Amino acid sequence: MLPLKEKDKPIVEKLLTAGCCARCVLRFCCVSVQAAYRQAQHETLKELQTFIMEKENNKVQDSADIKPHDTELSQTVEDPPCKRAKLDPIEAVQSETDAAAMVTLKKEPSVCVVCLGILQDLCGPDQAVKMAETVKAQNYEFDTLVLSVSLPAQLCVREHSCWLHVKKEVRQKGLVLDKDDVIQVKEAFKWIMQGLVTRQLEGVAVVSKSPFEVGVEFTHPDTESDCHFLAKCCPDCFRPTKNKQSVFTRMAVVKALEKISDGKFLEHYPCPPSEPSGSCTPQDIQCLHVSVFIAGRYNKFCRSLPQTPWVIDGERRMESSVEELIAAPILSAFRADGFNFSSSGREDVDVRTLGNGRPFAMELLNPHRSRFSKVEMKQLQETINKSSDKIRVRDLQIVTREAMSRMKEGEEEKTKSYTALVWTQKSIENEDISFINDIKDLTLDQKTPLRVLHRRALAIRQRVIHSMNVRFVDSHHFYLGLKTQAGTYIKEFVHGDFGRTKPNLCQLLKTDTDILELDVESVDVDWPPPIPE
Repeated sequence: MLPLKEKDKPIVEKLLTAGCCARCVLRFCCVSVQAAYRQAQHETLKELQTFIMEKENNKVQDSADIKPHDTELSQTVEDPPCKRAKLDPIEAVQSETDAAAMVTLKKEPSVCVVCLGILQDLCGPDQAVKMAETVKAQNYEFDTLVLSVSLPAQLCVREHSCWLHVKKEVRQKGLVLDKDDVIQVKEAFKWIMQGLVTRQLEGVAVVSKSPFEVGVEFTHPDTESDCHFLAKCCPDCFRPTKNKQSVFTRMAVVKALEKISDGKFLEHYPCPPSEPSGSCTPQDIQCLHVSVFIAGRYNKFCRSLPQTPWVIDGERRMESSVEELIAAPILSAFRADGFNFSSSGREDVDVRTLGNGRPFAMELLNPHRSRFSKVEMKQLQETINKSSDKIRVRDLQIVTREAMSRMKEGEEEKTKSYTALVWTQKSIENEDISFINDIKDLTLDQKTPLRVLHRRALAIRQRVIHSMNVRFVDSHHFYLGLKTQAGTYIKEFVHGDFGRTKPNLCQLLKTDTDILELDVESVDVDWPPPIPE
């Protein structure tokens, strides 16, 4: 038996008469027993009709109970010639009631006026088979899954109309029906489909939260026409966006329905909703796994390798990049659709990264495989390192999304160490070497360098060189070691960038200087944690 109460009878009757399907009737009666929705649609409809007939029978019984004198009177009147042809008074009322009920409670409409068929023919074994076949074909690695449903926006409008339709009746009887208590179509759909999908996937649990999502989108050709009146009544709720094909998004429609008064709504939209032109159409089933995050450190040993693909005016300048050399084997191993690469700073194409390397992280988009043991990650690291002698990766590991932020935390407060090969126009003296070695915590004002002005805003940034040391090569060359605040432009400090960095090495040594080679020796970020060799 359906878990319905006496107070639900007027709602059931009004909604069935309006053209709602049996499951939508249960939703408006706030039935939260999942098994009720999993019952066959025609069985639920029969039970609802029986529920209403009980109401009519009670009326008949009441009328019989309160008019006993009519029965007595009928017994005193002479029987008609054809006694069997005449109905008993109670039977007559019963017959009329049944006829009226059958007119009112005719068979379920072909398409529900509220859910547009989604809870009728679009959720069941056939849909579960399609979902399972899609999942199996795409070969994901998962233990559980979550179902997601995308609905056309006009379902909100139709549901609002039905809610207004029953609200007046309910309040007349001193009852309360809050719109938020109505079971959502999405919830009912999931309740029906969970067990069916689990059986098709041989016991894989469908849960409320999982890294793997199987989604189905429903569309309807009349979405624009059903929602168009809202754009006139609440124009502020509907603003065109580049990424949306229609302004009638679900969020925009919900916002408009919250603003519009009941009277205004009823002026523009039928209550109950009119019979739809047809049911919704299910689109392709989509599978999506949450991102997996990979972290590590890389060394770069080549002076002709950019960190990311170098493309200028649509033309590629270098055949590869650090990003691509690292990403290709990882993408293949995780069978991901794409990736986002980030690092703790970046080096120029002609700069090497030595020492412990530069921390980097990758977000793998929609990976079909997501679990790797420590041994497998070690093997993947070796695969990357064998693929090229231009780079080397260490400390490769899977991390959480939350841990990703640690790479960027306080980035400009971190320090970095460099070694630069410097040329000077005048000969270097011992006093010059001592002078440079003694400089501590030198503050620079660096105007955005000319070479990066096309991608960075023009500004003056203060940076600190904490210490410097000189290793003599010959009278016009020396190696300059620097420990600096992260974000310091080393090349510009050495050659001055036409005076855009002040002070600079030219000013300090009172001669023209230039940088011939630059190496990053260390990036002092204590993340990701080191993995023993």
